[in-house]
Amino acid sequence: MKEIEKTAAVEREKKEVEPLGAEQVQAQDPETRPETLDKSPAPFIHAATKKARKTLYEAYAWFVAAYREAADKLRKGDQDAAFPPGSFPPHLPFVPA
Repeated sequence: MKEIEKTAAVEREKKEVEPLGAEQVQAQDPETRPETLDKSPAPFIHAATKKARKTLYEAYAWFVAAYREAADKLRKGDQDAAFPPGSFPPHLPFVPA
């Protein structure tokens, strides 16, 4: 916690910004919108490190590939196609009785 506070203090000094303080924060209108918004897109996967992001992306790519392969088998008539854990197979076309 102390390291975070030190880092924040250094950043405030660099930008020459003073913290508002409790009274000024409470005096603000909660309905006020910011003058500008950050328009950058959100990352595909949020992670703490590049290594973690890469690992998650690779796991997601594996999941999608396994799901698509199983869905293709199901479409071709294999009723026992194994879908990855945590997924649901796509619905099959309606066949009247």
